Amino acid sequence: MNLKIRLSVLTFLEFGVWGAYLTCMGNYLGVAGLGDEISWFYAIQGIVSIFMPTLIGIVADKWIQPQKLLGICHLLAGGFMLSLWGMGFSAGFGKELPNPTLFIILYTLSVAFYMPTLALTNTTAFTVLKNNGGDTVTDFPPIRSCGTVGFIIVMWFVNCAVWDNGSFSMTLAQNAHKFQYTYNQFLVSGLLSLVMFFYVFTLPQCRIVRESVPQKKTMMELLGLDAFKLFKDRRMALFFIFSALLGMSLQVTNSFAGPFISSFQGSTDPVIATSFAASNATLLTSISQVSEAFCILLIPFFLKRYGIKGVMLIAMFAWVLRFGFFGVGNPTMPGVLFFILSCIVYGVAFDFFNVSGGIFVDRECDPSVKASAQGLFMLMTNGIGATVGTLSAGAVVNHFCSWTEHGDSSYLMGNWQACWFIFAGFALVVGITFALVFRPQKNKESHE
Repeated sequence: MNLKIRLSVLTFLEFGVWGAYLTCMGNYLGVAGLGDEISWFYAIQGIVSIFMPTLIGIVADKWIQPQKLLGICHLLAGGFMLSLWGMGFSAGFGKELPNPTLFIILYTLSVAFYMPTLALTNTTAFTVLKNNGGDTVTDFPPIRSCGTVGFIIVMWFVNCAVWDNGSFSMTLAQNAHKFQYTYNQFLVSGLLSLVMFFYVFTLPQCRIVRESVPQKKTMMELLGLDAFKLFKDRRMALFFIFSALLGMSLQVTNSFAGPFISSFQGSTDPVIATSFAASNATLLTSISQVSEAFCILLIPFFLKRYGIKGVMLIAMFAWVLRFGFFGVGNPTMPGVLFFILSCIVYGVAFDFFNVSGGIFVDRECDPSVKASAQGLFMLMTNGIGATVGTLSAGAVVNHFCSWTEHGDSSYLMGNWQACWFIFAGFALVVGITFALVFRPQKNKESHE
């Protein structure tokens, strides 16, 4: 098989594992008695991202080939994910879990071994391409885009798949036994991880490169923490601080968009309760990932036209629209158009800052700390920022909303509009403040 196709399958599986539960896990947690802890489940991803990718990366650099370590991590992550499915299956659909503490521990272990695989997948793909004469600049983007496709397709499957009374079916109609509301989403994720485990061992080897003269490094250097010295530069300090503030928005809609849209099924208005959008929250939110795949192609044009600061500002104000459109929308026409617009603008909100921020770090930092600085950027956004933001959003949602039983399911009902407007207001303040205080060097604003 063509090497590029094989690597495309690699990224397809990698992100398909995540797509099985990332945007719909909250729906199941609500019926399993863990609805108040949704924010913690998403915050855990940020917490483990602070240290696990670095630790696993050190192992891949020194002892175990990255593609083999990738397989081992997926074996462990998939095993723990299947344990979650087993606990849910034993409890039964719509039943509270008898041991929620064990469930959280198993989930934490699964995520702890999955999050490093995002970097390991990139490392594997880059190494295999280079070892076989490929060009990472031109060959990798199409390969990586297959990861987004995998995420979307698995989301669609979980949205429509139904297992009821021993029979399997696919439907877009309202059905409380869809995988997006049940423990079966963890089964899909776990099985894909096991497929990934076997698949990576079919790829070409990524041999570890030994240093001819081993260089002694401090623990700070090994962990990439030497990049913190960049905080001595006011401009870089501001950039990383705003990275964390913007990162607070990253996981909010992954955590609560599903429960929010699904909550309309508990409406007393039968037209709203049985609407297509309310019954297919995961399918609707997948538009966000479709938008992400397209918006990344627009970045070169916007960078050339508006500069790095302009692109980052566009991303910040896109988050205002992302939350604001959810606040004014509803699952019936014409309100559902605001949901769709929110999903479309997500591609700008997510891609423009992450990609342009990475470019800014690459241009501003000394070559000796570029890799560590990129790690610091990810730590501030996906680690510290996402963790604090998700927990804060959870406190807001739990204040305004509560889980309410409706039929054989439960929905997170309450004043959602207040929640979304609070999130939009926060993003607006961050964007305005960034525009006023951040000043990139003018000589680095050109994009020749």
